[in-house]
Amino acid sequence: MVESIAPWDGTSGPASPVTSAPVGPRLLVVEDDPAIAGPLVEGLGYEGFRVQWARTGVEALAASGADLVLLDLGLPDIDGREVCRELAARGGIPVIIVTARGDEFDRIMLLEIGADDYVVKPFGFGELVARIRAVLRRGSPDRGSSPTRQQLGDLSIDRRSRRVLLGSAEVDLTAKEFDLLALLGAEPGAVCRREDIIARVWDEHWWGSTKTLDVHVASLRKKLGDPRWITTLRGVGYRLDVPR
Repeated sequence: MVESIAPWDGTSGPASPVTSAPVGPRLLVVEDDPAIAGPLVEGLGYEGFRVQWARTGVEALAASGADLVLLDLGLPDIDGREVCRELAARGGIPVIIVTARGDEFDRIMLLEIGADDYVVKPFGFGELVARIRAVLRRGSPDRGSSPTRQQLGDLSIDRRSRRVLLGSAEVDLTAKEFDLLALLGAEPGAVCRREDIIARVWDEHWWGSTKTLDVHVASLRKKLGDPRWITTLRGVGYRLDVPR
């Protein structure tokens, strides 16, 4: 059962269900160990988030209404990577992975399966909160800079619903892939520099590999079905072009 957690009192079981922050962003913490989940949920509640706790992959996939999922990969019932893939396939819900492995191959793998960001154990609580807020900011619509709905040839980008159509078929994108496409689509034909994309789609303080961007562009090209949608300017950046 997915639970709302009261402030953690250090005991072995969860406290009684409460709403700790009635108006804050809704987080789903997926972690099977109460000794880890309890202090984490308590701390996030103090930071102004509304927090639910799922102990298993089944509970996580059955939950609804979260603005962001904080997912530990070591779950007792389902491989956490499969949970991430399923959440990403549903679209629109950003996922931050908690992992004990931080080498470049593993980081790229996590992003390829649909994660929006990751933190490597052991991590500082302040870093985690900063990453959560950065991902939530990136997922918020920027109403002043671009039209809500945009038509580019056969490609339709709806920023309000975060849906993409190619002709009449919906394109299933991860939250990060949508943000990347929406940024490129804001000025079709104009070059977006790599460093600007990283700063706006990831974070201006991002310290991960820039190969992350290339991985997402490759995935986006594949999902759009025609590589001509996104043009690479080697060493400079990318631009969105309507194939002719």
